Amino acid sequence: MVTSRSIRTAVIGAGPRGTSVLERLLANRAAAGSAGTLHIDVIDPYPAGPGHVWQPGQSRLYLMNTQSFYPTIVPEDPELEAPLAGDTFDRWRELQQRQPHPSLTDEERTEISGLGQTDFPSRALYGRYLRCTLEELLTRLPAGVTVNFHAATATSVRHAPAASGDPADASPARFDVVLEDGTALTADSVVLALGHLDARLNAEQRELLSAAEELGLLYVPPAAPADVDWTQVPAGRPVLVRGMGLNFFDVMGQLTEGRGGRFVGTEDSGELTYLPSGREPLIIAASRRGTPYRAKATLSGYYPGGVKLRYCTEDVAAKFAEAGIRPSFDHDLWPLLHRDALWAYYSTLARSQPGAILTGPAEFLRALEESLRPHAHSTGNWENAAESVVAVHVRAAQRLDLLGLAAPLAGRSFGSRAELDAAVVDYLLDDARRSALGEDDPVKMAIGALHHGRAVLKTAVADSGITDESWVAGLRGWFEAFVEGLASGPPALRSAQLAALARAGVVRFVGPDPKFGVDRRAGTFTATSPWVDGGPEDSVDIVDDADGGPDPLANALTGGVCATAMIEALAPANRVGVNSSPLLEQLLAEGLVRPRHMMSVEGTPVQTSGLDVVPHPYRPLGANGSVTEGLYVLGLQLSAAQWGTAIAAEARPTSGPVYRSGQRTLRDADEIARAILAD
Repeated sequence: MVTSRSIRTAVIGAGPRGTSVLERLLANRAAAGSAGTLHIDVIDPYPAGPGHVWQPGQSRLYLMNTQSFYPTIVPEDPELEAPLAGDTFDRWRELQQRQPHPSLTDEERTEISGLGQTDFPSRALYGRYLRCTLEELLTRLPAGVTVNFHAATATSVRHAPAASGDPADASPARFDVVLEDGTALTADSVVLALGHLDARLNAEQRELLSAAEELGLLYVPPAAPADVDWTQVPAGRPVLVRGMGLNFFDVMGQLTEGRGGRFVGTEDSGELTYLPSGREPLIIAASRRGTPYRAKATLSGYYPGGVKLRYCTEDVAAKFAEAGIRPSFDHDLWPLLHRDALWAYYSTLARSQPGAILTGPAEFLRALEESLRPHAHSTGNWENAAESVVAVHVRAAQRLDLLGLAAPLAGRSFGSRAELDAAVVDYLLDDARRSALGEDDPVKMAIGALHHGRAVLKTAVADSGITDESWVAGLRGWFEAFVEGLASGPPALRSAQLAALARAGVVRFVGPDPKFGVDRRAGTFTATSPWVDGGPEDSVDIVDDADGGPDPLANALTGGVCATAMIEALAPANRVGVNSSPLLEQLLAEGLVRPRHMMSVEGTPVQTSGLDVVPHPYRPLGANGSVTEGLYVLGLQLSAAQWGTAIAAEARPTSGPVYRSGQRTLRDADEIARAILAD
């Protein structure tokens, strides 16, 4: 196909997904021919390539959640047109080690020089990779292609009026795109690659913010960590930190290493010791589980090579669609993945700890395999059979409580805060030890099976692949938080560092199921856990810089903790219905897009997190149910049609399974590019 007309398109959002659309437009344009013209307007207030999240100038303490070998901005799918420029992050890293680009800073050169294939890069370095890839692309524009970048926020996208005023008359451009500075652009098509958006605070957060303003407290609402001024958190004073997911470790790093503290190794135990700078606050960490995400295992690849899915496979999942069945997550898909997790755990246990098996390991595995076989997919029967086999063959102390892995403190009460802190440190050290064992640790391999399965589920559930009820109550209702707490954790180094900080008295914990509030009389935020009895004698005295005496805040709340600062260690809510983007609010208000609603088990419509779209490529449905042609959606706002949209595209692994979900975002970008060029 040779394109022989003029095309104008606008890409709103210049982070990784917007850059992928640009890359796919150029690759497909080059393959199609050079007749006609293609003009691309790229709109983002942040620098194109890294966008908002991956700014190269941010702190190098912010690490990626994936290793060097994982991410890519360009596709390696043989079904797609080859990229004009660029490569995976890992091959870019290797190239920079051999021939550093002149634009690299000293900090970037230092990081690259010591960065291995299985190490976790800084987000800043990944941002540099994105920028370098974009710059290389721009040196290879096909004939007839122009690209303009607008460092501004798009505030509205509307259908362009017909020249005569009669809607029946065709207009040369379908859309008017207005920027915050008043600039108006015209485009035949618009791509919404908006990425992470700010969101309105929920009712509780608004109350906390209002109390902070009234009482002179410090309240840091959900935000990208690189956007926060961490110097405003006072040294030597308690600070409540809510959330112990990935953002928590960013906060932890800024308030410790970021203030001059150092971690040093202890030769005899292999554990870390923290040497404070004296400028740290007392970090009081809280989350629903009372513990942080489990750390990633030390592996040579993204998935453990020794774990092979037997039940929850792409072929098995595809059979539901082939049979015209819309499966339920809890009834149809989770039982398959549950089997795989059990098999991964017990087969690893039999291999690495044969003493845990009361009978012969081979005999046990034969019996377990038979119990896991999906006879007629009968609800509950296989679980009872597997439990009976385990009860006969496995020592009680080594039996797996799969759901309990995500809640290690569940069912426990603590007589003092010191007792709680010791329990969390034990958990952290045990988790770091298991991570170091890698494929020899049964727990990490059970989690590895869940990690494999998550890639399968992403394909299985996409585009209404499961019932609405099970999406709301199962996949998003319980499984998402469960699997993220196990399989989306930080590098194991972070667990060891947190344990060292707790032993040094720099970090303490609130306990499970915390309740937050404000003591207006004392002028503090408060947090309590029903599972912790922490009286005044159990508190830690914090030295007040003003008079050198003990800080009364440490002892003010019997059974709980209090502080004059509180940080929400969370990203802004990824929900289109609560976003604070002027553009998305305008599109919703004027009916060009709408949130997707799903039916709950009770038959009540529930507004989901993403836009209502039709595939393929993804185009939004307007308020009246019609497709808004020429408008395309990519990335996080597809969270009601896809699952796991926040994870970067995966470079093609050199060994092990290649899951279709790995480069799904890049294929979505390619579909959009082809549609734009074909319109």
